[in-house]
Amino acid sequence: MQSIRNIAIIAHVDHGKTTLVDKMLVTGNLFKEHERPGELIMDNNDIERERGITILAKNVSIDYKGTKINIIDTPGHADFGGEVERVLNMADGVLLLVDAFEGAMPQTRFVLQKAINLGLKPIVVVNKVDKLNCKPNEVQDQVFDLMFSLGASEDQLDFPTIFGSAKNNWMSTDWEQPTDSIVPLLDAIMETIPAPVIEEGTTQLQITSLDYSTYIGRIAVGRLVRGTLNVGQTVSLMKRDDTIKKNKIKELYVFEGLGKRKVEEIQAGDICAIVGLEGFEIGDTVADRDEPEALPPISIDEPTMSMVFTINNSPFYGKEGKFVTSRHIRERLEKELEKNLALRVEPTQSADSFNVFGRGVLHLSVLIETMRREGYELQVGQPQVIIKQIDGKKCEPIEELTIDIPDHLSGKAIELVTQRKGDLLEMNPKDDRTILKFEMPSRGIIGLRNQLLTATAGEAIMYHRFKAFEPFKGEIKGRQSGSLISMELGSAIPYSINKLQDKGIFFVDQNEAIYEGQVVGEHTRGTDLVVNITKTKQLTNMRSSGTDSKNKIAPPVKFSLEEALEYIQADEYVELTPESLRIRKIYLNEGERKRNAKSFATTV
Repeated sequence: MQSIRNIAIIAHVDHGKTTLVDKMLVTGNLFKEHERPGELIMDNNDIERERGITILAKNVSIDYKGTKINIIDTPGHADFGGEVERVLNMADGVLLLVDAFEGAMPQTRFVLQKAINLGLKPIVVVNKVDKLNCKPNEVQDQVFDLMFSLGASEDQLDFPTIFGSAKNNWMSTDWEQPTDSIVPLLDAIMETIPAPVIEEGTTQLQITSLDYSTYIGRIAVGRLVRGTLNVGQTVSLMKRDDTIKKNKIKELYVFEGLGKRKVEEIQAGDICAIVGLEGFEIGDTVADRDEPEALPPISIDEPTMSMVFTINNSPFYGKEGKFVTSRHIRERLEKELEKNLALRVEPTQSADSFNVFGRGVLHLSVLIETMRREGYELQVGQPQVIIKQIDGKKCEPIEELTIDIPDHLSGKAIELVTQRKGDLLEMNPKDDRTILKFEMPSRGIIGLRNQLLTATAGEAIMYHRFKAFEPFKGEIKGRQSGSLISMELGSAIPYSINKLQDKGIFFVDQNEAIYEGQVVGEHTRGTDLVVNITKTKQLTNMRSSGTDSKNKIAPPVKFSLEEALEYIQADEYVELTPESLRIRKIYLNEGERKRNAKSFATTV
């Protein structure tokens, strides 16, 4: 039986986790001499590559000295905690990757806490030691203190530390003695990470993720805890509601390199993919046919935020997307629920709308962006935090917020955060920058990033993670400025935009198609203003259109999806199609808006 090591890699966003996996794959001789694998091999999703973050946990394996090392690449962002928690169940140890300059960051703490609670053995990798002003030894001490504060056991605190530069393809036990490969890290994995503990008993496997093939349908992925699995074997599928269904295994696969290899039998301890199970969900147990025993269900942190997803009913609906009906949106959300454990969907009073609950704006925006790219048209409402009644008290989600900012701008950041009910906990200088730590309501974080980047000329770096539900902190002022709303359907005429520039800033390009009720800009005052930017210049013998070339129109502000979601008011939607992103009022007609204004005033 082949020796196996199951290891998950956890790290903060942009600390070099995916680059390190690339180098491990290359060292494991997965590629022939003539093949050039490129970079970020594991981030194979377009959104992951564009944003430079890992969203979906993935499995690969390498063979080192006759031992199979299963590597599980995990997301670094707390919004994707649902992904992290379930895949850590497949590992026996973790590689904790930290930047030699930045050290352990808030998101690292979140995933590390999960790993420590599961009793996983850590190896610390201090990456990017070739950076200027880095402090590898200080970072090592900082990681020890962090693990101690998270309640790590003595065995977990006795971790080996490997230093190096994944980008430059070297690792060493001494950061001042560079090597020419990452072999020291692979050796540390062999020595430190325990082989899977094989328990006595009947077959048990917990489904922790799923794959999909257009040819064979849904594929269950998990780690076989005990027993064996064979092609053609009948097994019991144990559901969360205690029902048991008999299924026959059609095909079995193990992870090999970047792909899968078909096998006839799986030994306990290995991670595998099963074809043939019907109606399974993540968290279900695959057990023995005659004496089934269920594994404990996977616990997932609860959602903290919700948004309304609804059909696109603007005048421009159906022009760019393939999937535009409520049936399409409902089916797509139901499909997402199968693999996105941290997501919840509830119907609303309207058949065309759905309440979608998630872990944060980023978690929900990645789903929306994925749907856009698949050809869906939809509209989404303002993000709302989930309010709970706990022991008779109104409670809301509280987050730990960390801001990394230049020294001279720290006062501005503190002022902005305290206005949004944030409490300053720590203020740590780091060279010419300051690390500020706050505790604040999730409500206050919505829209904060834009304000912070504007106030600091893009110099601030902001991270946050969910802490707990705590008593409601009181009202927080929303956006101070009103909207400029289009009066007519037509094109945005440069002449009209130029005449109205003193009223605010615009979000639409010259000659862009617009419709009545669309938010075309931001008003300089706190009230909404209806404007007509479809009006052309009245030409006479004395007034020619040629003088328009003298107009100096400021370039429009263009929002990213997250920025738009954080910007909108309670009475506005973000309209999304495969090619366009627009902000609009829920009620396009001005008369309807006035009639319904009171209902929004009471809900905000």
